[in-house]
Amino acid sequence: QVQLVESGGGLVQPGGSLRLSCVASGSIFTGYAMSWYRQAPGKERELVAGITSGGRTNYAGSVKGRFTISRDNAKNTLYLQMNSLKPEDTAVYYCKSSSILTTYWGQGTQVTVSS
Repeated sequence: QVQLVESGGGLVQPGGSLRLSCVASGSIFTGYAMSWYRQAPGKERELVAGITSGGRTNYAGSVKGRFTISRDNAKNTLYLQMNSLKPEDTAVYYCKSSSILTTYWGQGTQVTVSS
C-alpha cells in the first residue's frame, strides 16, 4: 500500500520551532523528489520546500533561511525543520512524493503559530 504519513504539527508560539516528519511506505521515496506544501485557510496550496532524490533543495522565499528540508533514505522519511516561526506560517502542511509518472500526497498536519 502506498502511503505518506505526516506528523509533528502542533501549536507553537511565534519565534518557536517545530520539526515535521513524513514517513513513506511502499516504493515512493527513494528515487522520488519529495516536497512540503502548505495551505492556509482561504488560500491556495503553495510549495514550501523541495528536495530531489540527489539531495538538491529549493525553498519558497518566505521561508528561506528559517526552514530546512532534509531526507533520510534509509528510513524513508522526509523532514522539515521550521525555526523562527511566524503567525503567517499557520497552515496545514502536506508531504508530496513525485516522479515523472506519479504523484502522491499525505493527509496533512496542522501547524498553528499563535501566542
